[in-house]
Amino acid sequence: MGETCQGAAEEAAEVVIVGAGMVGAVLACLLGEAGVTVTLVDARETLLDPESVGRGQPGIRVSALTPVSQTLLEGLGAWGWMAARRISPYRFMQVWDAEGSGEVSFSAEQAGVARLGHIVENDVTQAALERRLGALVSVRLVLGARVTGLSELADGARCVQLADGRRLTAPLVIAADGARSPLRELAGIDVNAHETGHRAVVTTVRAERPHGDVARQVFLPTGPLAFLPLRLDGERHHCSIVWSTSPEEAERLLGLSTEALGEELAMAIGHRLGEVTVIDRAVSFPLVQRHAQRYVLPGLALVGDAAHSIHPLAGQGVNLGLMDAAVLAEELLAARRRGVALYDERWLSRYARRRRGDNAGMLALMDGFRLLFGTRHPALTLARNLGLGAVDRLTPLKRLIMQQAIGHRGRLPSSCR
Repeated sequence: MGETCQGAAEEAAEVVIVGAGMVGAVLACLLGEAGVTVTLVDARETLLDPESVGRGQPGIRVSALTPVSQTLLEGLGAWGWMAARRISPYRFMQVWDAEGSGEVSFSAEQAGVARLGHIVENDVTQAALERRLGALVSVRLVLGARVTGLSELADGARCVQLADGRRLTAPLVIAADGARSPLRELAGIDVNAHETGHRAVVTTVRAERPHGDVARQVFLPTGPLAFLPLRLDGERHHCSIVWSTSPEEAERLLGLSTEALGEELAMAIGHRLGEVTVIDRAVSFPLVQRHAQRYVLPGLALVGDAAHSIHPLAGQGVNLGLMDAAVLAEELLAARRRGVALYDERWLSRYARRRRGDNAGMLALMDGFRLLFGTRHPALTLARNLGLGAVDRLTPLKRLIMQQAIGHRGRLPSSCR
């Protein structure tokens, strides 16, 4: 478990959260609003500058936030600020197979909602949550802090050792520190991980034709390509690009000029948006699917990417993490009201039971889609094209799929209803 806890003691809190990204920040807000004393730890030295976020060119990393996630962020008082900066609603989705005629379309009207979701720059969501955290007196933020040790104390509480010698103690420590979670490793929790064989190439483009609030995804022989609609200064011509492809193809794409990359993107979606102009650098990162073998131990819980990381095929990663935070907060507040110790693994297991199945199902579904659409076998190619066509014609099945996509799965926590 790394270094044992020694050095200058810090003021104890009820909960220590390691990782102040979107998921960790949402969890801190939910607990802090209920008066729980929280120490939120992050390796970053500074917070985002709210005056520069959501202005000018969009950030290269975005998320597709579902209506359920929107409800959660509205309840925290973050959504209004986000909307005043930049959010991009989408009301339609088009999914098709580049190697056939199979295509399926979804609409918000069919799902019974005003919109299917919003494409939001990660920095916009993050900055809104940081502003909210600053107003919560029961949340203390510790920046520039690297965790080097984790130990269990005699009274059942946990102690987190920091590289600068400080130690933080609390009945419960929560790992929200990402897919390569150091805290998860210190706790000795193993993960089931496998390489997807893909790297994600991301950038931002401007298209000749307006996107019409449509999120588009085409399955290419080398992997799926998504055009996610953005609204900039009232215009509907910009899109965020996520191209999941082989490492060799990703390297080739990164080596292209912006003009050549734009031509490849336009051709890849059959010129549905006309000419495509790349307006930002293209970056790439590996896609590894991970699932922690355990979500909880006595005095410890994992949330977000620390518990699971998923292929970006359906844009569900951050939504799954936000649901983790909402469910864990609900269970912790219920335990607190009943006088149950927050380190009690039996109570923490309630959170694990509510979230593990949903997360595992989504991971399996995305992996299945990746494998099905990655095959070149003629029989499977025919089957998936017929399947897409059948889904497009079966309204009840489409409605079920859309309910899943907008986040209406299982028993929602009260903060998401």
